[in-house]
Amino acid sequence: MPSPAQRFQAVLFDCDGVLVDSETITNGVLRVMLHELGWPIGVEECVDRFIGRALSDEFDVIEEHTGVRPDQAWLLEFRARRNAALAADLQPIDGAVRAVTSIAAAFDGRTACASGADRAKIELQLTKVGLADAFGEHVYSGMETPRSKPAPDVYLAAAAGLGVDPRACAVVEDTVAGVTAGVTAGATVFAFAPGGLVSTSPEALAAAGATRVFTSMAELPGLLSPTPRRPDDRS
Repeated sequence: MPSPAQRFQAVLFDCDGVLVDSETITNGVLRVMLHELGWPIGVEECVDRFIGRALSDEFDVIEEHTGVRPDQAWLLEFRARRNAALAADLQPIDGAVRAVTSIAAAFDGRTACASGADRAKIELQLTKVGLADAFGEHVYSGMETPRSKPAPDVYLAAAAGLGVDPRACAVVEDTVAGVTAGVTAGATVFAFAPGGLVSTSPEALAAAGATRVFTSMAELPGLLSPTPRRPDDRS
């Protein structure tokens, strides 16, 4: 059972952009395939349109710009090319492995990874960066729930799997869709905004309902402690 001093009973992590530095890799593969369909989409537009959302939910947008509606074969090819690129080049977010290890110990293993991605991708990435054992069986895919993010389904499933009320959970996210999912589930959302092309702005994350926006994974264990230190506190 959780310590009565803890503010939360469990911590639910998104994967892409929170645990693994995958967004640039995945989005790059997608952009090449959209070019092949005849949509000369730029890097920034591709990031803005697609990061944080299930690709299968965006087929209308792709058809609108290319005249071609992606089918299952196209989606499977995308996933195969994406997975090959991730297997070759994926790295963890700086400080994520240490943060997850620390938090998992502090919460007696009541942690889960809840991603909008397909299970094969999630498991590939967690294994690649050495985090598979940190979550064990508590890996949840939005592709296996009725709705993916920004709907709350995957976070509700993760909380249920851990036997915890979602309102007693902290969620760690990095996109507006993800923050919206966590807030709608009733959780307290901590939003990661490290900066850079694929990072959502702190203002957008706060507007979506994040309770706290932070810029370094080294901060996270302290933020989840019973009485987090404010930035202006001194030891």
